[in-house]
Amino acid sequence: MVKKIAVTEELKEKLANARANSDTTATSEPRATRAFYDAYLGMIIVFLSNKSMFGFPSEEGEGLAGASVKDLAEVEVTPSGEGLHWKTLDVDLSIPALMNGIFGTKKWMAELARKGGSSTSAAKSEASRLNGIKDDRPRNVLPIDEA
Repeated sequence: MVKKIAVTEELKEKLANARANSDTTATSEPRATRAFYDAYLGMIIVFLSNKSMFGFPSEEGEGLAGASVKDLAEVEVTPSGEGLHWKTLDVDLSIPALMNGIFGTKKWMAELARKGGSSTSAAKSEASRLNGIKDDRPRNVLPIDEA
């Protein structure tokens, strides 16, 4: 036997307000409408409801590094348009966070920063060399006791 639950007018009003707020947010903030993996570029490309698009390297997304092309291609946009989901990889990423350059948890972002800081290049070596020969840097001078 199934009991019917009486829906009060107050509850109906709250539901209507919640739906209206959701619709307002959906039209004022960009939502993902489509996403795909571009294997040539190695990028996840995301199309937004405001007709913009953005992309990020798949290796940057937490849980995506080292994933196969097949698995990366199975990206889905969540029903709300606020996230990306890879069922086979059990990975979920937030669109607002991705748009702000946040590709995963704090721990993941710290690891990305560590890797970036340890990279070497000709430009980085040259900048370091030039920084070391600057004359305008204060010298380390130990105070002399005046006793």
